[in-house]
Amino acid sequence: MSTPSWNLSVIYQGLDDPKIDMDIDSINSMLLSIREFNLDDHCIEDIQQAMITYQNCSKLVDSLETFSHCYLSVDTLDTKAHKLAGKMAKLKSVLKQAYLPVEQALLTASDDKICQLLTHEDPEVSEQDFPIRMLRSQVDQTMSVAEEQLISALETDGRDGWARLYQNITGTLKVVTESGEKISFSQAANSLNSNDFKQLENNWRGIQDGMEMHKEAFAAILNGLSGWRLSENEKRSKGRKIHFLDASLHQGRITSQILDTLMKVTEDNKSLGQKAGLLMARVHQCQTMKPWNYLAGMPSISNKAPKVYSFEEAINIVQSAFFEVSKEMGDFVALMVQKGWIDANPTENRRLGAYCSGFSSTRTPLVFMTWGGSLSNIATLAHELGHAYHNWVMRDIPNHQTKYPMTLAETASTFAESVVRDYLLDNAETREDKLEILWEELSRCYTFMINIPVRYHFELQLYQKRSESELSADQLCELMSETWRSWYGPSMDEADSYFWASKLHFSMSHRSFYNYPYLFGYLFSTSIYSQRLLKGQSFHDDYIALLRDTGRMTAEELTQKHLGQSLIQESFWQQSIDNIKLKIEQFELLLDQ
Repeated sequence: MSTPSWNLSVIYQGLDDPKIDMDIDSINSMLLSIREFNLDDHCIEDIQQAMITYQNCSKLVDSLETFSHCYLSVDTLDTKAHKLAGKMAKLKSVLKQAYLPVEQALLTASDDKICQLLTHEDPEVSEQDFPIRMLRSQVDQTMSVAEEQLISALETDGRDGWARLYQNITGTLKVVTESGEKISFSQAANSLNSNDFKQLENNWRGIQDGMEMHKEAFAAILNGLSGWRLSENEKRSKGRKIHFLDASLHQGRITSQILDTLMKVTEDNKSLGQKAGLLMARVHQCQTMKPWNYLAGMPSISNKAPKVYSFEEAINIVQSAFFEVSKEMGDFVALMVQKGWIDANPTENRRLGAYCSGFSSTRTPLVFMTWGGSLSNIATLAHELGHAYHNWVMRDIPNHQTKYPMTLAETASTFAESVVRDYLLDNAETREDKLEILWEELSRCYTFMINIPVRYHFELQLYQKRSESELSADQLCELMSETWRSWYGPSMDEADSYFWASKLHFSMSHRSFYNYPYLFGYLFSTSIYSQRLLKGQSFHDDYIALLRDTGRMTAEELTQKHLGQSLIQESFWQQSIDNIKLKIEQFELLLDQ
């Protein structure tokens, strides 16, 4: 099996497929229909039909947008894909504006009217109780329809333009290797996950050089995005003062109390994350870790060459591990490969990172990553297939009930990583093999309990300072360095001062504070995984039930229903950290042998 590329024919035959224009015509027709409904007197029938039309229109818009982004992920310079993406971005904005009067009607309707509305036989309406509840929870920060439409219209070329600029810069940026070869930014960033230790520092410093070269542009992007959000919050602060974290908390379906508890328990245990880093440093034969090697695979303790896995080997490992949870999970991996729904083949102008997406129209899950052959790559593959399985088990649910928040999105992905890691550990034959697998536990702990809080606290301070004035590139570097040192402590002696520029997440336009949900998901999923060990064969059905509820409950409601616990209790998070601690100690015992 060669490293796969996408087969997207489940929806379109290519960027020149005539069906694209036909679907765009359908979108425009539905947009006209939405505008013609009578909403002024809260006519139940018209609101219901508008909701149905919107859902049908949204499926097409989302699918076309995803289709264009699939092509741009493989080649960031694809002009046809850029054209389609631009067109869909504008149509998405127009759709949002067209639907705002409907949302306004839902916001201002009486409880009795809402109850009548939900009696419609179409599940696109009757099962919207939760989305409507979440919408009505923001009534105190909602502006007039005209104001909301203006903001939405300006987002496409205003707010979102900053994110496109970031993608354009990083998509064309080249890094010079030690041999003088020019490689793409994505290739250089991906190489930091490899075992090619001779290249790590050179490639990392090459990335730093690239970030420094464009630092003023990257600083402008962060200032532009944060300034936009702060200004919007100010305009929305009519009923109450809108905090810069409020949008993120709403998107994550958690409260500030839950987030504060999560971060407090993590900070109380940051010595565990630092310990993980120091153990990794021991294997590297260094006093401390370095900003270029903390993502790398484990160095060999016997000087043997690091194993390079083929994509086929990786798929077989993930599938075998998933089979141990259930036949359904294992069969799903084969389906993803068979259908061509995975793209992992390195390409020259490839975008950074890995993700799971999908087509709303066909409910097709899609996985994107860049294959490098490392054990870390296997973990990434498992992670994204976990996301894909999450989407797959919800394919019969109305689309609006599948929109789970990022806090819960990482449940299935991190769970999948744990499944694969324990499978590998159970089948490891040598001490070194076991250490290499447990290394991933150390790496995860170091990332989630140290690096993610760095991102959160950096962004927290960024918004606090940005509310007073813009920050220069040098100020951003200083802020990142200070935050980096406060969390990494004695485990790392050099800060990644340009991390704010090289990390894509800070420059995404559609949401701020993108990163702390990964910590939430890591610890939440650890709690779920402990349930697997307790329940045995009965676990899978309970697991599926939980996943299917992730789009129609708050995080607290989900936790209370399926786990019988509360997220505002420090003990919930501490028990997960205690389980992680056992893995760290297991590695240490093996290392000391």
